[in-house]
Amino acid sequence: MEATKFEIADYLDSNEMIAEYLNEALSQGSEKELVEAIGNVAKAIGMTKIAEKSGLSRPSLYKALSEGSKPQFSTILKVLGAVGGKVNIEPIAI
Repeated sequence: MEATKFEIADYLDSNEMIAEYLNEALSQGSEKELVEAIGNVAKAIGMTKIAEKSGLSRPSLYKALSEGSKPQFSTILKVLGAVGGKVNIEPIAI
């Protein structure tokens, strides 16, 4: 029996699941992990669709979300908007 590679994008099948996944990556992960999570969501929805909604070209989108990339904050906001998300600031005790 051959094992198949786990793809998180296969399980991101609702807006609620996507939001929970991104919120977890944002609250617990590093910048690298957040970019990876956004890339997984873009794959789950479809890179072409996200490129169209964000106003980015597909090659730019792939480059921005590739491993080791450091996309600009404006790019992150465009992609989050395209996947139906937004950044929300909540006060924390400091």
